[in-house]
Amino acid sequence: MKLRTLILASLLVAVSTAFAAVEPNDVLKELKNKIAPDKRTAVWNDVKAVVKANMLTIEGTVGTIQQKEAINRALTAKDITNFKNNVKVLEEAIPEARKWALVKLSVASLRCEGKHSGEMATQAVMGTPVKVLEKDDDWYRVQTPDRYISYVPESSLTFMNEPTLNAWKKAQRCIVTVYDTRLVTKPGGDETVTDLVLGCTLEYKGDDGKWAQLATPDGRTGYVQTSEIQPLREWAKQNFDVELIEKTARRMLGSGYLWGGTSTKVTDCSGLMKICYLANGIILQRDASQQALTGLKFNDWHQAQTGDLLFFGNAKTKRVTHVGMYLRDGKYIHCSGQVKINSLDPSDPTYLYSPLSCSRINGQIGKEGIIYMRNHPWFF
Repeated sequence: MKLRTLILASLLVAVSTAFAAVEPNDVLKELKNKIAPDKRTAVWNDVKAVVKANMLTIEGTVGTIQQKEAINRALTAKDITNFKNNVKVLEEAIPEARKWALVKLSVASLRCEGKHSGEMATQAVMGTPVKVLEKDDDWYRVQTPDRYISYVPESSLTFMNEPTLNAWKKAQRCIVTVYDTRLVTKPGGDETVTDLVLGCTLEYKGDDGKWAQLATPDGRTGYVQTSEIQPLREWAKQNFDVELIEKTARRMLGSGYLWGGTSTKVTDCSGLMKICYLANGIILQRDASQQALTGLKFNDWHQAQTGDLLFFGNAKTKRVTHVGMYLRDGKYIHCSGQVKINSLDPSDPTYLYSPLSCSRINGQIGKEGIIYMRNHPWFF
C-alpha cells in the first residue's frame, strides 16, 4: 500500500511539475480557503487532483459552475494547463425551469438533511429567492440570499427560470412591515388565504386606499391592509435606523427559542439578529459564528453602542456559540430559552454571560457578510 501511494504521488508530481513548479492540490486548497471556506455557504466536497491514465485530473463535487470555472483559472494562473477538470457541478443537473425558486409559504423551514426529521438549519419567509443546487426526491438543496445552504421540501417553493426571476425582480412588489398579519379573501373578511410575517414579499395588484390586493409567489390572491405593507422599492431605500432595529427586537420579547428559527414566528439567537436587521433592510449572515466575523470588531463591551452585536461562547477556545444585541447601560437583548433582556454587569442581578467580542454593523454595510437588500442581485 505504501509503495502504491508513493508511485501515485510521484506520478502526480511528475505530471504537475511538467508544467509548473507548484503542487496542484496546494492550488486547490488555497482556492477552497478563498471561495469555499465554510461548508454552510459553499459545496466543495473531496475536490482533489489525481493522476488517471497519465493525465492530471481534478475530481470532486462543487455547487456551482462558477466554482468549476474558478478551478480552471486558478490552475492555469499557476501554469498548470495540461489537466482535465472532471469536477461534478450540482446545479448542472437542475433543469433550467427550476434553477431558481421563491418561497411560497409565510415561513418555510429549511433543514440540514432532505427529510422532515432532519435538524432545522434556518427559515426563509415568503418571497425569498433561493438558488436551487440539487434535487433529492421531494426535497431540494438550495442556497438562500445570505448564502446559507440547506434542504427545503418541494411543497414550500415556486420554481422559475432566470428570465422569470428577472421579471419578478422588475414587478411591483410589497413587503410586510408588521410583526404578523393575514392575507384574506376579501377586504375586511375573516377567511384566510395565508398568514404573513415581517419580511414576506408579495406582488402588488392594486388597492383602494385601505386595502391592497396582493398575490403570493404561487399566484394565490387576497387582501391586506395597506398600513401593514410598503412598496418594496421604497422600503428598500431606508437608511440605517437603530431605533427600528431595537423596536423590532423588543417586539419579540417573550417569544420562545427554536433552533434554526429566523422569523417572527419563532427564532434562535442569531435568527433574532437577522430579523431585527432585516426590518431595516439589512441582510446578515445566518449563524452567530458567521456574524462574529463581520462588521467592525472590538472586544470591550463598554465601548458598545445600541445595535452592536455581542458574541458569547467558550472563553478558552474562543468558539462563538451565542449572540445578542447591545441596548444601553450594560443591557442587551438576546434569545436564550426566550427573547429577554439581561445585563453584562456582573454586579447586576440580571447578569448573564460575558462577551468574547463585539461587532458594529452601523457603518459596515456593504462589507463582507453585510448587505442592504436593495443591493442584493437576487432581489433587484
